[in-house]
Parts: sequence; structure tokens; C-alpha cells
Amino acid sequence: MASNPPGPCCATGFLHEGTPKGKLITIENGIQAYLATPPVSKAHDGVGLLYVPDIIGVWQNSMLMADAYALEGYTCLVLDLFNGDPAPLNLEGFDLMGWLTKGSSGDNPHTKEFIDPIILSGIKFLRESGVTRIGAAGYCFGAKYVIRHYKDGIECGFVAHPSFVESEELAAITGPLSIAAAEVDEIFPVEKRHESEKILIGTKQDYQINLFSGVEHGFSVRGDPNVKVQRFAKEQAFHQAVVWFNNHLVDKREYDTKL
Repeated sequence: MASNPPGPCCATGFLHEGTPKGKLITIENGIQAYLATPPVSKAHDGVGLLYVPDIIGVWQNSMLMADAYALEGYTCLVLDLFNGDPAPLNLEGFDLMGWLTKGSSGDNPHTKEFIDPIILSGIKFLRESGVTRIGAAGYCFGAKYVIRHYKDGIECGFVAHPSFVESEELAAITGPLSIAAAEVDEIFPVEKRHESEKILIGTKQDYQINLFSGVEHGFSVRGDPNVKVQRFAKEQAFHQAVVWFNNHLVDKREYDTKL
């Protein structure tokens, strides 16, 4: 495995301040999502992002991050992977593995058999909305599903502090991948980073791994904005993602158009 299964650190963190500017929508099969659209003057025509969230799902922080991607010119779709049953934030004693395998109600599993079709619906929605080049940003739990779905139309990926990623999944990517990692992370520790690096070299795809000191798992979404080192790492991880997408989606599209 290229990263470990989720743990308690995947559901802890800080709520960020702000008012989401996008809108909640329903796509095919009744899947709930949040759609952030860029200002017309900044929009990258035909380029969009699938935002695959952590286990907190479509919430304040993920919506604000989607809005930030939109301000950078990207149509951004955040998927509800959990059928209205996200993990609670900062709930002491939360049975994470029970929630993953059975859901809160006992009959709503959050396993790949149920989540893969949601990812495919999100990709389909973007395509039908006029997006011809699809990038994907995956956070924690969501990173696995970015990496799994290159074969279904994701051309370029960014993931932060990934969890649950199988070595075989990482080895099968067919496009560029950027990773933002935390210095302290039992889910994506040193040995898993090094294993992932070896696998990425073998893929022959463009890759990048940035390591941020002084922060822990979840920093790019749930870090404390009042702590300087955490705020800096969160902002720089977002900048890392934007520059990666600009280079591998926007610039590539413009280059292809000139050919």
C-alpha cells in the first residue's frame, strides 16, 4: 500500500471562516455536489476540476477551497461521496472504520464499490458541462479516488496527505501527479512517501512531492489558520496545486490548440 488506511486524524481540524459563493446542485442518480464557477474574465475555457474531498465531505472548508479554485479560473465540482452521511468533525470516539464499512445507519457503506460510480458521475457532469480537460484534486480519503480514475478521464491530479492508496493504483496512473505531504503523518509517513516516489519514477509520468515541515495530516484542508506555520503550508499547498494544473492542463491545452 502506498499510504495507510484513514485514522482519527482524518476527522479532526478547524472550521475556516468565509461565505461560500458557489451553489449546491444535484447531478445524475441524485448525487449531491457543490459547484463553483469562475468569473468569466478569468475562466479557463474547457478546463475544469473535480474536487474529491476528505471524509468530512461537502462542508464549509471544501466549499471555500472550491471557490478559491474558481477564482483561479477553474470550474470546480465537489462531490458528496457519502450519500449525505459525512464523518463528523472532531467527534471524540468516532468509529471511523465502522462508518467506512457500514455508514452511520449500518446500511450505507463508504467503500470503493459505492464511491467509484459517484466519481464517474462527476466526470460525466463536467464533460456534459463543456469541460474537455479534467484535472482532479483529492484530499486525504479523496486522494485514492483521484488516483484510481485517471483511466476514466482524469488527465492531471493533485493530492494532499493521501490515505488508502494501493501501490497498484498509484503505479497505474496515466498522467501527471503532484503530492503535498505533511512532516508528521501516520497515514502517509516517511516510508510510504519513499515507496510512492519509487512507484512514481516507474510510471514515467511527471510527478512532484512537496513536504511541509511543522504540520500534520489534514493541514491543507483542516489546518488552523491562526497558526502561522499551518496557514503558510495550507496556502502553499493550494498554490502548488494551481501551478500544477496551470502547467499540465491550461498550458497544455493552449499548446495543443497551436499545433
